[in-house]
Amino acid sequence: MRVTDLNVTEYNSYYQPYIEKSDSGPILEGLRSNAILLATFVRTIDKEKLTYRYAYGKWTIKEIVLHLIDTERVFAYRALCIARKDKTEFPGFDQDAYVANSEANNRTIDSLLTEYANVRAATVSLFENFNAGNWLELGIASHSAVSVRAIAFIIVGHENHHLQLIKSRYL
Repeated sequence: MRVTDLNVTEYNSYYQPYIEKSDSGPILEGLRSNAILLATFVRTIDKEKLTYRYAYGKWTIKEIVLHLIDTERVFAYRALCIARKDKTEFPGFDQDAYVANSEANNRTIDSLLTEYANVRAATVSLFENFNAGNWLELGIASHSAVSVRAIAFIIVGHENHHLQLIKSRYL
């Protein structure tokens, strides 16, 4: 399944920039390769830079990594519920509150990357085991329709978005 398979009715236009930043190849391969890319890249960053903020109120790199973990957990849960035909409307989440209460800067980067790898492995396992119909299921999250397959592309594109921000504003 590739990003070109998506229909714009499968996600809110808010997510369009993330969809555009997702890999053009098969989505499962994108999830797998991004996991390696992110971990390898973050490990090259000087330790002092991991808690750097490029402006007041902006997140540190450690906080971004934990934000990616938290966001992936939320979106993978949504994908699971939607694939299982749970008709619950899923609320949004306050990403700023999650980051503010994460204690990410008090953790080692190895701890964060281990958690990230574990969450990504669970996400890949979840998506690998969806059948063709599951991928097309639609649910409501943050007051908008979203498909299971759109969620997978949003996860990858969201991660790519933050990797670009780290490269352009933190290093």
